[in-house]
Amino acid sequence: MTEISLPQDPALAAAVLEIESHIAEAGWDQPARLYALVDTARIVAQEPTLASQMGLDSAAADGSFTPVEQDALPDRPLEVILETIVWPPEVTGCAAVVERLVLPPGVDDEIPEDPAAAEEFAREHPLRQEVRIVAGATRAGATYCALRLRAHDDGQSVVDGTELVPGLLELLRSTLEEL
Repeated sequence: MTEISLPQDPALAAAVLEIESHIAEAGWDQPARLYALVDTARIVAQEPTLASQMGLDSAAADGSFTPVEQDALPDRPLEVILETIVWPPEVTGCAAVVERLVLPPGVDDEIPEDPAAAEEFAREHPLRQEVRIVAGATRAGATYCALRLRAHDDGQSVVDGTELVPGLLELLRSTLEEL
């Protein structure tokens, strides 16, 4: 019998997959995006008019997050931007969306040391794959990711799990740490 692994936080998994689905509707070649994840019950209780406009009610609020997209990010790598962000206590978690080129493991030794040369190498490599990553983390330490390859651009081919992009998840967790 195959054991099914459930996400450690179903609300986070649902929010990440909702963001991934929403972003997929806009197509590829999108800029990086950042989302605050707010406890839906808090929105319903503190902002009933806004909650009503969003179609949220107390039944929808139980154990769920509402993703709130942040303003457009500066034109810098997402990893650099995340190093400068600290979320207020009202934010329960956060999620980021970024598109990247990935190469098969067998070419690691061929990648140039220089970052600009490495980027060019990846762009021109015949085995490169374009991937959209949606990664999320909560203050409680839960993580979740969804990955979509451009070559397999359909909802059925989205790969998801708790620790698919450890480096990005660690950066997201660090934005939630209290100073």
